[in-house]
Amino acid sequence: MQKHALVIDNDFFFVEFLSDILEKRGYVVSKAYDGKDGITRLRETPVDMLFVDMIMPKIDGKQVIQFTRKQFADHRFPIFAISGSVIEGNEDIQKIGADYYISKGPIETMADHISRFLDKFDQQTISASDQIMETTRLFPRQSTAELIEVLDFQEGIFDSIGLGLFVIDRDAQIIRTNDLGLSMINKSMEAMLNSHVTALLPESRKTELISALKSVAQNRNKKSVSFEVNTDDLHLRVIVSLHRIGQETIGWIIAMEDMRQWEEPV
Repeated sequence: MQKHALVIDNDFFFVEFLSDILEKRGYVVSKAYDGKDGITRLRETPVDMLFVDMIMPKIDGKQVIQFTRKQFADHRFPIFAISGSVIEGNEDIQKIGADYYISKGPIETMADHISRFLDKFDQQTISASDQIMETTRLFPRQSTAELIEVLDFQEGIFDSIGLGLFVIDRDAQIIRTNDLGLSMINKSMEAMLNSHVTALLPESRKTELISALKSVAQNRNKKSVSFEVNTDDLHLRVIVSLHRIGQETIGWIIAMEDMRQWEEPV
């Protein structure tokens, strides 16, 4: 039976390049050009191996890998992380959650490198030292380390802020969450990622959430809209604001505060 590979990268030409190599080796290949599309395809079609670029807008490679490991915990398949940056060692691969790492380089040298790498993979002769496949580095090692440090710093703020946070794309799909937010609504990351924003709240409050999204979108002078959700299981203050980069609106940010922390114990 032919193996099914999924390639996810926002670089159209690299997706076609890698897909061509895999198809010539007899793989059936599905293609996705960003993390959102990749998650949709993972939900639709079982795969035997995943190639995913680490640096993509909205839903990045790390989020895709986290989603995959949780969504398919009982069906583990190899994940190949791809990036123009440099991974220092096997411990970094494990931190990302991938099994193998391929560093991008000039196309003319990558074809041979990837083919030899896949030869070893197909023959099950990959050693620990083969888990990292570097071609010509696109970024100096120091620059890569600084980029990773900045991204880790920003992620630390997102996870430590003390509020549940959800980033919503223009099409009202959830593209990022933090653990606190997920725990507040008692949902899993794999259930929420790339789901419609209305999945955040009970059915009875979905209309109010949509109204808040529309309100801040239609009145740019309004910084935020807030309302409370109080049910048997939840007591949340929900704050909806626009997500802007410069003058461009790219979606919404939804913050949640657990109001039970301020309630006097009975």
